[in-house]
Amino acid sequence: MPQIPQTCQELTVGQLSARSGAAVSALHFYETKGLISSTRTSGNQRRYTRDALRRVAFVRAAQRVGIPLATVREALAELPEERTPNREDWARLSRAWRSELDERITQLSRLRDHLTDCIGCGCLSLDTCVLSNPDDVAGTRLAGSRLMPERRTADRS
Repeated sequence: MPQIPQTCQELTVGQLSARSGAAVSALHFYETKGLISSTRTSGNQRRYTRDALRRVAFVRAAQRVGIPLATVREALAELPEERTPNREDWARLSRAWRSELDERITQLSRLRDHLTDCIGCGCLSLDTCVLSNPDDVAGTRLAGSRLMPERRTADRS
């Protein structure tokens, strides 16, 4: 990992990318989404303060556990004066995000368990298919794996 001298208070996008492990394109994307910010030099090159490393690490850790970027942006916006998140911030936010993650894990486990049932079916049109027709909502109206728009007889003329 490239070392950046402590006297260097601003990082180029390449330095930030090398240190954080995030692609330059990801850093540009994070910036457009308001997750990190930069200033511009007279030559219009981006410069990031050193605390951008912690913000990028925070964003990437949240992404790894499945937190949407919009949620991360809201969490960062709540910090006073847009300060860099610290350990206490992460602990507080992770407690808040835990129930959302638990619900997602429950849903994914349910889907995984039902996937085995559907593999044998093949057509995904059984009344009991929980993937293409959860709770057989469509079965109350029509049969089949796809619902085609019903044509009225006036449309056929």
